[in-house]
Amino acid sequence: MTAPTTAGPFGALREQLTAAAGTFAGSSDAVAEILAGMVDDVDRALGEELEIFPVCHHSPASALAMVRRLRAKQPKVIYLELCEDLQPLLGELRNCRLPVAVQAFASELDGFPADWGPLSVVAPITEASAEYQAVAYALETPGVELVLVDRSTDHVFQWSPCRAADDTDEAPAGGDVEAAAPTGEEAALHGDAVGVEIGDLRPRFAELEAYLLHHGKVRHWSEWWDQYVEQPLADADHDTYRQVMVLIGSLFRRLRPAGSDRQDRDEDRERYMWTRMRQHLAASGADPADCLYVCGAFHAASRVEQFGLRADVPFEITPRTGTRWHYGLIPSSHSAIEAQFGLAPGSVSIAAATWTKAVARTGLSPFRLEGQRGGRTRAGGRRRAAPAPAPAAPVADRLSGYLAQPPTTQGLDEAELRGWCVDIVRLARRNGYLASTADAIAVFETSILLAGLRNRARPTPYDFADAAVTCIEKDVVPGRRDVRRLCEILFGGDRVGQVGYEALPPLARDVHDRLAPLGLDLEKRTIQRALVDLRANPELVPCSDLLWRLRHLLPRDAVRPIMGERRLGHRSIQESWDLALGRSQRALIELGYEGVTVEQVLEQRLRRAVRGPEATASVALEAVEDAIRLLDSPRLVDELGARAVELLAAERTVDDAPEVLRRIRRLLAHHRATGPLPAWCEAFVTTGYAHYCTLLPTAFLDEESGVRQVGAMLGFLFGMESLALSLGCDRSQLELAVAQSHPEAPAKVALLWAARHQLGLLPLAELRERCAALLANPLVVPAFPQYLSGFVQALEPVPGLAPFVVEVMSSAFARLPDPVLLPWLPALITTLREHGAELVPLLVREAGRTFPGSLAALDAWVPPWSASASPPTPVAPAVGSGPVAALLAANPQSVDAVAALLGCDGGWREVDASTTVPAGLSALLAAHPESVDAVAGLLAVAPR
Repeated sequence: MTAPTTAGPFGALREQLTAAAGTFAGSSDAVAEILAGMVDDVDRALGEELEIFPVCHHSPASALAMVRRLRAKQPKVIYLELCEDLQPLLGELRNCRLPVAVQAFASELDGFPADWGPLSVVAPITEASAEYQAVAYALETPGVELVLVDRSTDHVFQWSPCRAADDTDEAPAGGDVEAAAPTGEEAALHGDAVGVEIGDLRPRFAELEAYLLHHGKVRHWSEWWDQYVEQPLADADHDTYRQVMVLIGSLFRRLRPAGSDRQDRDEDRERYMWTRMRQHLAASGADPADCLYVCGAFHAASRVEQFGLRADVPFEITPRTGTRWHYGLIPSSHSAIEAQFGLAPGSVSIAAATWTKAVARTGLSPFRLEGQRGGRTRAGGRRRAAPAPAPAAPVADRLSGYLAQPPTTQGLDEAELRGWCVDIVRLARRNGYLASTADAIAVFETSILLAGLRNRARPTPYDFADAAVTCIEKDVVPGRRDVRRLCEILFGGDRVGQVGYEALPPLARDVHDRLAPLGLDLEKRTIQRALVDLRANPELVPCSDLLWRLRHLLPRDAVRPIMGERRLGHRSIQESWDLALGRSQRALIELGYEGVTVEQVLEQRLRRAVRGPEATASVALEAVEDAIRLLDSPRLVDELGARAVELLAAERTVDDAPEVLRRIRRLLAHHRATGPLPAWCEAFVTTGYAHYCTLLPTAFLDEESGVRQVGAMLGFLFGMESLALSLGCDRSQLELAVAQSHPEAPAKVALLWAARHQLGLLPLAELRERCAALLANPLVVPAFPQYLSGFVQALEPVPGLAPFVVEVMSSAFARLPDPVLLPWLPALITTLREHGAELVPLLVREAGRTFPGSLAALDAWVPPWSASASPPTPVAPAVGSGPVAALLAANPQSVDAVAALLGCDGGWREVDASTTVPAGLSALLAAHPESVDAVAGLLAVAPR
């Protein structure tokens, strides 16, 4: 490395710092190199032909210096460090109320990993920022061109090794010393977007930041910056401001870990910006003397080989990916900026208050976009002519005097501090604190004491907030806001921006227009109640339809129904809604990036849901339900239903079987009530019948398939059996599947028994004997709750088994002794709660029909399953003649099978040939022979 030169305006300062390094450092080489390098960076930046204006984001001192320089220099071209593809949006700022954020959003990725999506980049803008003053000057001054020169939003993610925001150029370093960022609704306005910040000026060396905070006697970086940079530079001249800011940027740049990915990205950004500026100057022919380059102080001290207009080292800019980016403005807030960029809570609000006070004190007239919402209106009359631009003065050393003298600080403003104390006590009393005049006096004195302990001539807002917390917040917070939050409100509060109607995307404007009949101001941030009577006001039906669609697409708190519901086949005639679209502007705007109308976005999302890698049959059926409820599109319903059939046939597990059964039952009931079954429903039933028959033996054995899933499969097979058989399915498939099933788990064994009983392969008497054997076996009794769980799940496919399940449970409680019953009773309760919560009501109703309804009747009550056999009921004499009796007597097998299935005991009796038909019956048949003739014709019996 070549030795630093002593020539130039900063030669004396360089020698002085080198000598100081040799005096105070044991080895002067490293320290002298850093100090001399900082001076060289200042000399290089100020000696550049293109004027570099270093800034810090959301810094009132930078904004004040920017206003002064713009009025003095009146540049014709302003190069701004901001993503170049965001430039078309800046003109829309005049339709918004600051703070807002310029956003680039992409949901469909091409060239990036799919798990990165959606991608979002935001650049928040406040009025008390240098970049807004530059934008307002360029857009409101004729003949001035604004050029954004930073890399595009596509390159933000191209140059990021991962999507995490803390690994990009916008995340602060050394975050362990920062106060906790605010959380809540306003802090989440930016979502998980990557923040692009102009002038990210903060130490990227954690030890350096901790050192500065410790010796500065402050708690966080925002307070250190306000005390040691903002206040001294608020009234500094242009040359002093530039040299100090570049010096700070050089210090932070040199004292940072080397070889990091972040350092490489910073240098690539600087190469990118200088390449873009040289290209623009070559294409436009602008004079560099009429140009101004606004960038962060960190980048002003750049040492890349492409630095400067005279550099000729090329830099290849990679092409953008095929990702389609959408651009727009979203509302922002002070707390959202603090949360995203790791600033102290309330620091942006304090900066805004400092800016307002400095403008009033200095008499400066800041630049403002014409028609900007939420600000002061321009005074009428003729606009004064701008003064002639000042000629460029030679660079002079202002650092030596600035560093040698202590900063000039203002004295104590007792009137201002007294006003703060009175106002904070008033706010505290409104929020439930028992504050009084004595507390105001205590806060006043404590603020002065804290400022003195921290070597400050006057209390800062941070000292005042600490004093207020100490003196007012005693034990608990009586309301929603603590004292520190009240101090933030006192200094301006968490100002929330808003995007105007003209700056909204087409979808958001369409939503506002279509909801206009409700008569609500949807731009307000308060929650508004909408009462919709569809019977009295049928013209509000489109509004109701739109609200239900927005309910599906937006966050739950944006559109919330209070009264009314919309389900398959049902629409309420009266509805009540709580609308907070003003609070959810960001979500509504990002919805506009996906389509032109809400219906288009909803249709795209439903298609995307059933075509995604995580799509299942239950997801597709849910999409079908949503399409029926929210969209009047039979074509879309058929498409989604066909996709559900494909997904069901492709599934290799039965995890979603309960959800599939629940949804297909609901859809079949809806279609049966409204018309014929669509083709996709019939295909779903036949496909599901064959599919679940195939998977049933495996599911019975698979340990990962729960009893609930197997029960749902059997519920589908038995519940859809009649429809499936009518559509051409073969019942032998189910019989073979049950025959091939050999489960080992007790719950699944009980399910298999229930399935065999439903198929007629296991009579009820035999099933009762098997359960009695289980209760009689002491080795099986501990596992009996699992058998009961299986029987409870069997109520899904075999609801007629409810009396038997009640019988089994009652027999267990009656027969088992307490030492056996009590240990597995908790297991029974937890098992039923976990696997059969919705089926337990069936058992309760059946038990209510079985057990007596009064306590007095309980003593004499005999369970029907334990009653003694009653005497046989006398049978009426059978008809001794006719073909039916002869047919049954000749072939008794079918009658025996039915009797065994029903649990009837008894045998055949001999028929007396002399038995005759009763006279009354013979007379009745003789009087009405038509029925006898019809039966005879049906049975093809020849007349006698």
